[in-house]
Amino acid sequence: MEEAKFSKSGVPYMHFGSGQPLVLIHGLGEVKEGWHNQFELADQFELIIPDLRGHGECTKTEGITIQNFAADVIGLLKELEIENAHILGLSMGGAVAQEIYRQEPSLVRSLVLISTFHYFPKKLKRILFENRKAKFESLSSSDSQIEHLAHMALYSWNQGIMENFSHIFRPKHQIFIDSLKTCLEVNNLSLLPKIKVPTLIIGSQYDSVLPVWIQACMHKLIPHSKFIIMRNSGHLAKLEVKNRFNSLIRNFLTQQNNAA
Repeated sequence: MEEAKFSKSGVPYMHFGSGQPLVLIHGLGEVKEGWHNQFELADQFELIIPDLRGHGECTKTEGITIQNFAADVIGLLKELEIENAHILGLSMGGAVAQEIYRQEPSLVRSLVLISTFHYFPKKLKRILFENRKAKFESLSSSDSQIEHLAHMALYSWNQGIMENFSHIFRPKHQIFIDSLKTCLEVNNLSLLPKIKVPTLIIGSQYDSVLPVWIQACMHKLIPHSKFIIMRNSGHLAKLEVKNRFNSLIRNFLTQQNNAA
């Protein structure tokens, strides 16, 4: 396991590999180590893997917003003197990736948006998030919270996958709630049609957290985007079907590098 470094502004991150820079942005309640199945991509790409504000080893707990998550990653890339990078985000991390493009489009070589979202109508917010927030708060222990969320996020409930989930999903109660609230505020309906970089959108067949039709709507809004549905996977294809997932990422990014 690579040791974490810290940016001048206090962002913990891992940085290794060689090739075109690739930023991996985790989802709500996750930590940077949750990308361990993707570390093998370092043979082809320079990986930059941060903990978002309030998550993992990051001690910043104020200002939990999608805008600040993105600004932290942008600041890290500028500190590392990276002119542009492939930006890959999962779930909430996908919203952060979109916000990075909004704030600094010149930093973005391509976008990979996985099991993510761009907007929630008011009625859908209640169905997808507010009920889940209440359920999360009602559970008495962190173990029961993780078990509940694992059964919601995963399609494969075998012991190995469940153990993997418990290692990468480490929600801090108030940060989790604050992050959930900022997800509800995302509205990228006007941003997506303006995206001009190559974009791959990945949904998962059995994703009950962010159903695949949400990513289908994103595909319709982003010009010339590619859309792929991962079969036999829940919300975390990076865990459940890692070989297919990694191959998909490699193929897409290699195409972009060859086209450059």
